[in-house]
Amino acid sequence: MFEAVMHSDACDRAAHHAAMRAAPRTRPAPDDGPWLGAVLDEVDYAMLLVGARRELMYANEAARSSLSRGGPLWLREGRVAARRDADEAALVRALADAAGRGARCMLALGDEPARVRVAVVPLGDAILGSMAPTLLMLGRSTVCEELSIQCFALSHRLTPAETQVLVRLCRGDSPVAIARRQDVALSTVRSHVGSVRAKTGAASIRALCEQVALLPPMVCALRTPRAAPLS
Repeated sequence: MFEAVMHSDACDRAAHHAAMRAAPRTRPAPDDGPWLGAVLDEVDYAMLLVGARRELMYANEAARSSLSRGGPLWLREGRVAARRDADEAALVRALADAAGRGARCMLALGDEPARVRVAVVPLGDAILGSMAPTLLMLGRSTVCEELSIQCFALSHRLTPAETQVLVRLCRGDSPVAIARRQDVALSTVRSHVGSVRAKTGAASIRALCEQVALLPPMVCALRTPRAAPLS
């Protein structure tokens, strides 16, 4: 009985894999690369693919922007390095452990208050082994991209003043801090907060910020120019 069940499961798995291989692709293989790059450029997490010798193999739009605008990582003689000397040893060790042992970890790079968390993710497999690349993913500096908040505000018919209050709330400002920053009465800010909550159905400021935190990313259409292909 047990053997029959195992044989049936094996046959089902074989049939599934055969069907997946036979299924038509939505696009021919040669088109996958450009489209995949375009998709990754819409992700608001900076992602860098780093080779065994720390050479940069790929960077999406968010990563290119971070590299060119003083982020925690930069290119030194063609290799990915920590911009702050004190972080370099930790980065080198994390990349070595990822390539050599398949170890994942999270680093904190840069100076406060602009310190950035970086996930180190090995992509090794049985074929490439230690030569497989490592993925570096940088944390975001804000809960949500401002363009996503603007679109969210538009969909809920928020006024410009309400939208600005929403943006400041999502950046961690209190109503008192917002009133001081915008040089308006606290009662005005509280009125805007109440209106935003009513329009969005949020039971509290926390619930409102959670709604925004779960929005899909919409990054700016302006792009950092792509560098020439790496040799």
